[in-house]
Amino acid sequence: MTNFPWITALTVLPVAGALLVLVLGERNKNLSRWTALTFSFIALALTLILWHSFDKTSGALQFQEWHNWVPAFGIQYHVGIDGLGLLMLLLTSIVVPIGMTASSQIQERTSVYYSLILLLQSCLFGTFTALNFFHWFLFWELSLIPAFFLIKVWGGSRSTKAATQFLVYTMVGGVGLLLSFLAIFLATHKSDFIDLAALAQSGQLMPAVIDKLAWHHITPQHLALLLFAGAFLGFAVKVPVFPFHTWLPAAYSEAPTGTTILLTGAMSKMGLYGFLRILLPIFWPQMQLVLTPLLWLSVATIVFSAYAALAQKDLKKILAYSSINHLGYCLLAIFAVVKFTGADTYLTAEKYAAMNGVFLQMFNHALTASALFWFVALLEKRSGGLRGLNDFGGLRKIVPVFAGLMGIALFSSLGLPGLNGFIGEFLIFKGTFPLTTWASSLAVLGLLVSALFILGIIQRVFSGPLNDKWLSLPDLSTSERVALVPAIGLMFALGLYPQLILAFVNSTAIQMVQHLKF
Repeated sequence: MTNFPWITALTVLPVAGALLVLVLGERNKNLSRWTALTFSFIALALTLILWHSFDKTSGALQFQEWHNWVPAFGIQYHVGIDGLGLLMLLLTSIVVPIGMTASSQIQERTSVYYSLILLLQSCLFGTFTALNFFHWFLFWELSLIPAFFLIKVWGGSRSTKAATQFLVYTMVGGVGLLLSFLAIFLATHKSDFIDLAALAQSGQLMPAVIDKLAWHHITPQHLALLLFAGAFLGFAVKVPVFPFHTWLPAAYSEAPTGTTILLTGAMSKMGLYGFLRILLPIFWPQMQLVLTPLLWLSVATIVFSAYAALAQKDLKKILAYSSINHLGYCLLAIFAVVKFTGADTYLTAEKYAAMNGVFLQMFNHALTASALFWFVALLEKRSGGLRGLNDFGGLRKIVPVFAGLMGIALFSSLGLPGLNGFIGEFLIFKGTFPLTTWASSLAVLGLLVSALFILGIIQRVFSGPLNDKWLSLPDLSTSERVALVPAIGLMFALGLYPQLILAFVNSTAIQMVQHLKF
């Protein structure tokens, strides 16, 4: 098992699928679609093999592959996964088939559409497994290309503007990220995340950078903060963090729903993964220096996005702002973990809880948000493209199965106990309240406002008087019910038994917290 390059095989597999789908072309659209789906399920099977073979008692990197790539520039092909990486692989392997299934309305250039999805999946796999900056950054930036064309070519009437805004924002963030790590590489001649984290833990990283790169008019502390700001910008745009979020509502609403699922379910997690894999281990001293502003940013991300969702009338825009809100809780926990607590074992245990909550929230949000956007796609398909709150009403009387299953996903997003959305948020607040009471207390406002707009969706779409226009609206077909059952079943399974995930990520969460030297 350890000798086979499982991670490389998993990363290359979608590329092979994309090429095959392109060869099939437009001669048989259904064949292209089913071929792409088959490759996505093979990727899921390979991920489950990794999941089964993973040593969940260890927080160390596993399935590592290491080869010299460009030795003169310190660039290696170094891949591996711990509990976080494994979780991201599983998340991607689940979200991509959901996105493909929700794309049944795509009838033009079908083969190109599905091949771009497979290429995006390969970039996601590469991002979540690469451990050398230059190798990782290659996948990070390449992911923008298929995402841009998926939004622009198959999106709505304003898709060109939305795609361009998405590309410009994320590329600007990428430039800041690249400049910061180029400076670090020039000073240390290292680009491996593990090596850089070890230097940061021993307190040698920034002194080495300052010794080589310090400018006459910039103090060492300010230089270190400048490098942190560049890296932070790259990840903040991707999540996104307020106020770098303005590209997201347009991209999510204009993209075809299958693409929106990929954006919210997988690509947004690239930013959080960067916070956890790169920013936290390498820049934690700088994060500690600006902890209060970071906490304010997380609170603003949570609260303002919830109020923005409450003001929307378009279902996709409501869910877009809701996604920002839910990911804001992850930011709150990540920043709270940085707080200096000395040798207090109680607060250290709370940091473990908060970090486990982040991992769960990332996975649960991907599952729930993907399912909700999928339901919106099914509603659009039945209504001729309508998706406004005021376009419906009373639908539960004629589509009870649709209303019931979407209601489950909505209550999961609300954080109802017994469903997967509850336990992640519970662990986050359990950990962050003792660490930063004021920020956690303000963040609770986001939960309250979320309840308002989620219950508003249920009331205005499914309750009240039925519009005669929808008397013949069909309920979910048998095939649609079968396709939705796994996602709904996972919501219940993780809500009732979160150890399905926690057992695999707890060791990694503990190790991440312990590596922060206070």
